[in-house]
Amino acid sequence: MKKSVAIETRSAPERISERVAELGGWRGKALGRMRKLIQQADPDVVEEWKWDIPVWSHDGILCTGETYKDKVKLTFAKGASLKDPARLFNASLDGNMRRAIDIHEGVTVDGAAFKALIRQAIAFNSAGKLKTSKPSKSSKPSKKAKS
Repeated sequence: MKKSVAIETRSAPERISERVAELGGWRGKALGRMRKLIQQADPDVVEEWKWDIPVWSHDGILCTGETYKDKVKLTFAKGASLKDPARLFNASLDGNMRRAIDIHEGVTVDGAAFKALIRQAIAFNSAGKLKTSKPSKSSKPSKKAKS
């Protein structure tokens, strides 16, 4: 007998809201607050549900929101390429690509600095998208000399 596969009908934003609610306590509040800050920084952010976690994207992944027993972890896909003057990144600091912010109970992340980091990640993603969409030099028509 084949097992039936349940078709997921909930949208990603609904699933994220459910995750925040089911976490409850300080982890739910922290993830909910960071979600609101992301939405404030980018009203056009796309909320996705991948790898059983919330993912926020704009021209590519901005960050993911993982939850653990002792922390909420926001991992920026291209965090190593971002400037972090407020020193929000406190985890995954040795990698070539990612950087993360681990939020522990009782810790409040600077909202303005976090929104600036989100906007910087958007700019980085958008710049990369523009670079890949420009025609290459070899595809430009050659200029013929006038006779």
